[in-house]
Amino acid sequence: MLKIAVPNKGSLSETAAQMLHEAGYAGRRDPKELIVADPRNDVEFFYLRPRDIATYVGSGALDVGITGRDLLLDSGSAAAEIAALDFAASTFRFAGPTGLFTDLEDLAGKRVATSYPGLVGDFLAANGVTADLIRLDGAVESAVRLGVADAVADVVETGTTLRKQGLEIFGPVILESEAVLISSPTSAQGIDTLLRRLQGVMVARQYVLIDYDLPARLLEKAVALTPGIESPTVSPLRDPEWVAVRAMVKRDGTNHIMDDLYELGARAILVTPIHAARI
Repeated sequence: MLKIAVPNKGSLSETAAQMLHEAGYAGRRDPKELIVADPRNDVEFFYLRPRDIATYVGSGALDVGITGRDLLLDSGSAAAEIAALDFAASTFRFAGPTGLFTDLEDLAGKRVATSYPGLVGDFLAANGVTADLIRLDGAVESAVRLGVADAVADVVETGTTLRKQGLEIFGPVILESEAVLISSPTSAQGIDTLLRRLQGVMVARQYVLIDYDLPARLLEKAVALTPGIESPTVSPLRDPEWVAVRAMVKRDGTNHIMDDLYELGARAILVTPIHAARI
């Protein structure tokens, strides 16, 4: 069986479990279950702390796993990222007291608090800056006010939490992170199938099917609006002057496309969700 590591809690857990369910895999019914076998799909799931997944996969104990890019890089594991999964996006930045820091070089010799010392240490080293890293498991933004550190390196969304602590963002982006699929150094049978299924889920979430009827003379203009993935499907109707068109379009632009098609002359415009796909 293909051994798959899945986050057992935290921001990655729920979406990862839902993606696997939509990809046709069995999930755990009891949140206390640590191992779930799925003989039908020839896989076995291991529910682990997100921070530990890269270590297990990198050691070869498990074949593949879902974790954050930040956790993978911070771990120093031999596991490799094989695909981004389009959820749990985050940005890592440096922050310090307002007006005190402007450039990365200002951190030289300073104390920097972070929950990701491996990731931040590698970034600083790559940029020729030596700093004293203070590892904290949480509430990193409080480290400066409490005198533990001179600056912090952490996930930043809006920056509101940092500003409340009297901190401001400075320097370059450390990392753009998101959930990723990772594999062990030794490739295992079944990973390609898992990857195709997860990619199918992402496509199904990003696209919908649009169907409409249209005067044949307007087809080229309509196809410009709905080019599809390779090419739209065009079918003749009983009325030889009309055709039926079907294409995949981005979900977030659906209503604008429908408006444009209607203005062009299309009618019977229908949108259908996609539940699974292979592209």
